[in-house]
Amino acid sequence: MTLRSSVISPLTVLRPLMPTDSPALLGGVPVRPAGPPVWPRRTPETDAVLLALSESGDWGRYHGPHTGILIAALSQDLQRDHVQLCASGTAAVELALRGLSVGPGDEVILSAYDFKANFTNVVLLGAVPVLIDCRADDAQLEVSAVEAACTDKTRAIIASHLQGGLVDMPALREIADRRGVALIEDVCQSPGAVIAGRPAGAWGDVATLSFGGSKLVTAGRGGAVLTSRPEIAQRIKLYHQRGNEAYPLSEMQAALLLPQWKQLKHDHATRTKAVLEISSQLAREQQTSPPLAPLCRSHLTTDRATNQNAPAFYKLGFWYDNAGLEGLPRERFCRAMRAEGIAIDPGFAGLHLIHARSRFRAGGPLTHATQACSRIVMLHHPLLLESQTAARDFQSALDKITHHARMLIDTALPSDTTQD
Repeated sequence: MTLRSSVISPLTVLRPLMPTDSPALLGGVPVRPAGPPVWPRRTPETDAVLLALSESGDWGRYHGPHTGILIAALSQDLQRDHVQLCASGTAAVELALRGLSVGPGDEVILSAYDFKANFTNVVLLGAVPVLIDCRADDAQLEVSAVEAACTDKTRAIIASHLQGGLVDMPALREIADRRGVALIEDVCQSPGAVIAGRPAGAWGDVATLSFGGSKLVTAGRGGAVLTSRPEIAQRIKLYHQRGNEAYPLSEMQAALLLPQWKQLKHDHATRTKAVLEISSQLAREQQTSPPLAPLCRSHLTTDRATNQNAPAFYKLGFWYDNAGLEGLPRERFCRAMRAEGIAIDPGFAGLHLIHARSRFRAGGPLTHATQACSRIVMLHHPLLLESQTAARDFQSALDKITHHARMLIDTALPSDTTQD
């Protein structure tokens, strides 16, 4: 499938591109002199919440009304009967595994291209991570590799929707049910996404959310684990409750999350519009060997009209190809984009490349995961809420770097360090 060609962008009206400007990394004026948009946003709604918390004293209470309201909202929107708030997305995945009674001798299948904490949570419980390949087109978990990786020790599968992509959950759900294996749906990067007409998070036996500082809905820290299976919910509750909650999300955090959760659908539409404009601009203006191609392009099609598949964009992932940039290394490319005020970084390190071979089992070839960890770059989401300027600024920065690729390669710079 290809991107819709009907998306019209007013970019040339807003500002003519000037690719001959020197890159900011080499002393030129940045495309965005103020840098990337600040996150989280300050809004009248969050200001009102903070004032109300201060006046009521709820910010210092162990229990209050806001946690209950948040639980009800998450339960309704993600179609789950039981919700346990917790301290982080990482804690949510640990609680999900404990709720499924994962322990020593068990195996848990996950993609070799995934967030590191999912791997370490499995190891923490004494189980063995079984790493499988990701898809060649969008770097999501390769569902067709799951069945061959299953053994009589397989207890669970972790499926993460990453960097603007969506795992094929209907197909994965069928395999999990047929094999009698539990399914953990990691929605930490994708709250508000839709898969085959259902909310992301509604497909797994357990789902996890993150409210970390950079996330689409944030309280600095925080998470949630959701399920409709009462026995799983009970095990999670028993582990979490130790006279008081072991991994709490505070009343103040819940209060700040509520207006953001209400705003999520609107923000999702704004981000999607910006992604379509960026993708359309790339398709129109790039050369035969384009340096960037969105991972999510197969989902940005006319099926959006029926809301059957709608990614969320915490990170907008791209395949990076330096053939059209005279071989500009990925890390130098990202550094140059960041200097222009565009928050873009390399993707994840492959789990099979950063952990000792003795700590996991490979469930098959990991060819595409190896490619993903060396070729993916990802744009941080705040720029996407600036729908009138996001694509313009992104393309302006890319044009500058493309035009000056050789100079960026040849110029000696301090060590190219990046944020993880």
